[in-house]
Parts: sequence; structure tokens; C-alpha cells
Amino acid sequence: MNQGRVVLSWEDIDKLVHQLLPQFRREFTAMVMITRGGIIPGGMLAEAIGLTDILTAAVDFPFEQANEKQKFMAWPQFIQFPADENLRGRSVLIVDDVWGSGRTITAVKNRVSSAGAFPETCVLHFNPYRNLFGAVRPDYYADVTNAYIVYPWEIDRGQDLALLGDSA
Repeated sequence: MNQGRVVLSWEDIDKLVHQLLPQFRREFTAMVMITRGGIIPGGMLAEAIGLTDILTAAVDFPFEQANEKQKFMAWPQFIQFPADENLRGRSVLIVDDVWGSGRTITAVKNRVSSAGAFPETCVLHFNPYRNLFGAVRPDYYADVTNAYIVYPWEIDRGQDLALLGDSA
């Protein structure tokens, strides 16, 4: 477990991706990358396993005017999501950078499952201390942390101010 602020290099990301690869228990026929955090690790994983059917999902939890409790009660808004026919009957790897509260990736997994697919979740970092889903955790993760993670694609672009985990 890490604490504090951790700035990762591209070499660190490559090592995390390579820690995930031997964990996979099945062959996936499609990938859903959650924007924006899942784009880079998803692309790296897709390249490593030779997966070409890559889809994206964009999710928002509207709560700008909500108090802290209301923030966690908000229903997800799917801004972009693959059509059911692109998912039905397929083994789908859902990728994001981090499982913080778990709301975003869980919402995507549930929607992929309701389309008739067989989803499994994958993240670089799992934060069990923020997880809102009890014993539920990602199917695959490279590291457990409660640190403030800064990914190399966030450095010098203003994104390094975000705390570890999805804001939802």
C-alpha cells in the first residue's frame, strides 16, 4: 500500500500493464475503455493481447450542486456507450486507470452485462479504502494503493490535481 503523492513514469505504467497480462483467465473478444483514464492503459493492453475490437464508454455522475451524501446517490449518465449489438455474446474486458469508489466501472460493467455480454473489469490501481462496493473488487488489478497517483499522461496538463480514484 502506498500513501502520499506518487508520480508514475511511462516505465512504471509498462510494468503495471505487464503485471496484468498473466492474470487474465480468458480470451477477450472486445474491450471497453472508460474515457478518459482507461484510454492509455486500454490501448497498451489491447496491443499486448492483440485485441482489435476496441470500444469506449463515457460516464458522468452529475452532482455539482449536491452535498457529499447526494454525490454518491446520483445515477450515472452515459454520454457515450457502445451499441448492444457490439457487445452481445462477447467476453468484454472493461479497462480504466483506477478503481476508487468503483461507481464508474461498476456502472459500465452492469450496462455491458445487461447488453448480453460477459464483462470483466481491469484497472492499474485499486483503492480498497474508497471502494463503495464492499467485497466487490476489480477482476484484475496491478497494484493496491490509497495514494494520490499522477499518471505520466497527466503531468504538466493540469490533471495532476485530481485525487486518486474516479470522482464518482
